[in-house]
Amino acid sequence: MDPALERFSPATREWFAGAFPAPTPAQTGAWQAISSGRHALVVAPTGSGKTLSAFLWSLDRLAESRQARSPGTRVLYISPLKALGVDVERNLRSPLVGITQTAKRLGIDVPSISVGVRSGDTTSADRRLLLRDPPDILITTPESLYLMLTSAARETLSGVETVIVDEIHALAATKRGAHLAVSLERLDALLEKPAQRIGLSA
Repeated sequence: MDPALERFSPATREWFAGAFPAPTPAQTGAWQAISSGRHALVVAPTGSGKTLSAFLWSLDRLAESRQARSPGTRVLYISPLKALGVDVERNLRSPLVGITQTAKRLGIDVPSISVGVRSGDTTSADRRLLLRDPPDILITTPESLYLMLTSAARETLSGVETVIVDEIHALAATKRGAHLAVSLERLDALLEKPAQRIGLSA
């Protein structure tokens, strides 16, 4: 077993070891920082496993939550591109199913982990559903986050623990990036303690 995987629960370790030859350098470095609670910036080329470098620790913690969780989103993923968010949602399905099935095989009870998407294309009916039953992981855009923070939907974000910002290099030096920075500060003001921030960049 790769030493980088030892920090994860048995189900996550076994799933990852069966799905991949070994963690990439980007994943090893990111997991070390993220699991210790530090903010992290992952700069790595496409194909180096950035999605799992950012998400796997959060998935593992959610899967390890034996006690009933209060309703609300725990992990917020912000993408500057709606299409990228859809790709991430699709890519999260495999580890979620894999970890859950591995846990069942090991006789471990894992709570269901939900993923939702909110963007400019989200219908009003789907927005109401997200408000009524917020997902554990919410994938959104900077603009949709702003709208949530200025509406009743902000209450669904009051339990956020981790914020992942993808393609951060495309936002950092722009007006859109400045607007997002303000939204992230407004989000932190809602929380008991500031969220851990993870940036991803090519």
